[in-house]
Amino acid sequence: MAIRFDEIGRRLRAYRLGKNLTASEVADRIGVSRAAVYRLEKGELVKIDTLEKLSALLDVSLPSLLGVGVEYYNNSIAFFERLRQIEESAVHMLGNFSPVSFLLMSDGYVDYLRLMLIEALSQVQPEPESASDMVDRLLDILRERRASVAKRRTPIVSIINMHDVERFLRFGLVGRFDLPPDVVHERRQAARAEFERFIALLTRPPLGTQVGIVEDAPSAQTFLVFDTYDGSVVTLSPYRLGDHPNITSGIAMVTSAPEAVRLFKGTIVEQWDRAHKGESGARILRAILDRVDGNGVLPLRSVALTGRRLESKI
Repeated sequence: MAIRFDEIGRRLRAYRLGKNLTASEVADRIGVSRAAVYRLEKGELVKIDTLEKLSALLDVSLPSLLGVGVEYYNNSIAFFERLRQIEESAVHMLGNFSPVSFLLMSDGYVDYLRLMLIEALSQVQPEPESASDMVDRLLDILRERRASVAKRRTPIVSIINMHDVERFLRFGLVGRFDLPPDVVHERRQAARAEFERFIALLTRPPLGTQVGIVEDAPSAQTFLVFDTYDGSVVTLSPYRLGDHPNITSGIAMVTSAPEAVRLFKGTIVEQWDRAHKGESGARILRAILDRVDGNGVLPLRSVALTGRRLESKI
């Protein structure tokens, strides 16, 4: 297998960001110049002893850094940066998401996501500044992803599970269970607004976007299949950007192994073949909205997710 130094450089950047290290800090610790680190991240030929030093510093195996077999990521920032890199060369994306692809959410959802992530992290990280810093670093990468995919108009096939949708609507855009009732009510309304958007997206999809609703038991992990200029790549992730998000627990994987690509792509294609699309899918979402309304979540009268600055109430 030919070694792709440009891909080594991209993985190096992802793992470095995951460790919250600057290029200068990496350079000082392995004994090279900062300019040399930047050149490595751009795909310059790298010596094996330098790779070994980087592997030890970043706490990642040499095979993962080289992209031999499976890449493993136990850090969400590193993983989403790697995802952003792969999307830059993607010509087609197929995904099974929970509940919906972040790339298809409204711009205003990003503001709510920040609150949700800080709420979730407040239960595992006692220092608020540390939680906010991690969330803002991650959101910078996620915003770059959205902008890049929108600019390139990358075709997306998105499989949505109806059970995930209902959970999302019932809980609302929350990161923890102990929020005040008025905050929970607002977050449920915001969740409803997202799926009212999706009803329109199902019936009038933008060019290149295809959405299907399936009725199976929900998948435990999000997985994506990317067709790129150089082949196909599969990503498998425990990280969630929906209700009760998770960006701290689990290990994500990236692989271009032919068997993995074949199996995961086959799963998505099989789901797509029996998914409800267009008006049929929209009817399912409307029925879920009505069912949730009938259990105490009031209909949305007038909510617009406009990207306004939100204040946390926790």
